Amino acid sequence: MDLAMLWFALVVLCWVLFAVLEGFDFGVGMLAGIVGRDEHERGAAVRTVGPVWDGNEVWLVAAIGVTFAAFPDWYAALLSGLYLPLVIVLLALAARGVALEFRGKVDTARWRHRCDVALGVSSLVCAAGFGAALGVATTGLALGPGGAVAGAGPARSLAPLASWPALTGAVLGVLATLLQGAAFLGLRTTGPVRVRARRVAVTTAGVAAVVVGILAGVAAPVAGIVAVLALVAGIAGVRRWEATAFAAASLAVLGGVVAAFVAHAPVVLPSTLDPALSLTIAGAAASPEALQVITIGAVIILPGVLAYQAFSYWVFRRRVASGREVSA
Repeated sequence: MDLAMLWFALVVLCWVLFAVLEGFDFGVGMLAGIVGRDEHERGAAVRTVGPVWDGNEVWLVAAIGVTFAAFPDWYAALLSGLYLPLVIVLLALAARGVALEFRGKVDTARWRHRCDVALGVSSLVCAAGFGAALGVATTGLALGPGGAVAGAGPARSLAPLASWPALTGAVLGVLATLLQGAAFLGLRTTGPVRVRARRVAVTTAGVAAVVVGILAGVAAPVAGIVAVLALVAGIAGVRRWEATAFAAASLAVLGGVVAAFVAHAPVVLPSTLDPALSLTIAGAAASPEALQVITIGAVIILPGVLAYQAFSYWVFRRRVASGREVSA
């Protein structure tokens, strides 16, 4: 395996880790106000991701940074072609962080309600936005010579969002994160939030399995595997196997993201104008010297990041109680 192929695999890995880890964060953000019927229960749901969400978001920085360093032409074409939607998603990410961090700074029900609403809306925008971007990237952009995106003005980056792949990706992104978030809440809470989260997981898994199953006939064979994994998550939710449900939901996300990235390999970004203008792994990669330098950095930094994240999840492994203890 040459360095370009190695770094393509690392790019996919970073995006997969972001999608899986931030996926349940987005799902919890959307579900906190649904499975939590009062302020105490909503707070319990939010506390399941409170200690880890910012660590999960590091993988977005890593994914974008690795894409920029190893495949600058791919990075330039993708982010310039979708710059307005991605700016909106980044603003939503910022709003989500503010809602999580400032929720407990003012001790009033009205303030916490506003933060919960902001958390839910921003999480929904993030899930739909990243799903839409992944759908567009799978089918390609209007790439001209040199990887430049054809067109000018806001319409250049907004037009792809009206396409069928973008709309499909947005729907699947929301369903996937809802399923992951519900399974995670079932795994990480006790009491009424746990019970309601399991119900949401079962319902969402059924809907996701049907939707992805329909797409399996027109998209790719891997969609059938993703549909089966969603169904497994639903069955595990019925049987109260929370760990199995979360693992199956996460594997479904992993499979979908990997399939989107390798659908046209060795092409990383197809051109809708002329297939000959598509960006390939070899054509979009940085110089061999640059790849050698960043490989040394990755060998030093990546294991430390993975170890730290594993340690943080181990420290905060206990369930969060959502029920109220009644004194005798």
